[in-house]
Amino acid sequence: MTNIVLNLIVLAVLAAVCWRVLRRLRPGPLVSTTAILCVLTMVFDTLMIAADLYVFDPDKILGVYLWGAPLEDFAYAVAACLAMPTLWTLLESRDRRKESTR
Repeated sequence: MTNIVLNLIVLAVLAAVCWRVLRRLRPGPLVSTTAILCVLTMVFDTLMIAADLYVFDPDKILGVYLWGAPLEDFAYAVAACLAMPTLWTLLESRDRRKESTR
């Protein structure tokens, strides 16, 4: 299995799990945060690959690069932008429920 297939499966499951919470949030901050994290991923992955900190198996990646970062590496930034607002929202609502019962 290639990295892109695994990434797409994980992102699809994560999106399905997070959808109920994410649909209630404003899309602007989510989209802008995703864009910023993808730009940061592009810059820092390119630098780390250029410094030989890690190497990708060419048989496991598509071979599509944005600047110097393989396309598959951007899935982590997108996953963070799906999961973190969801967790934040769920934990915040849980804390509110605890405070209201006191």
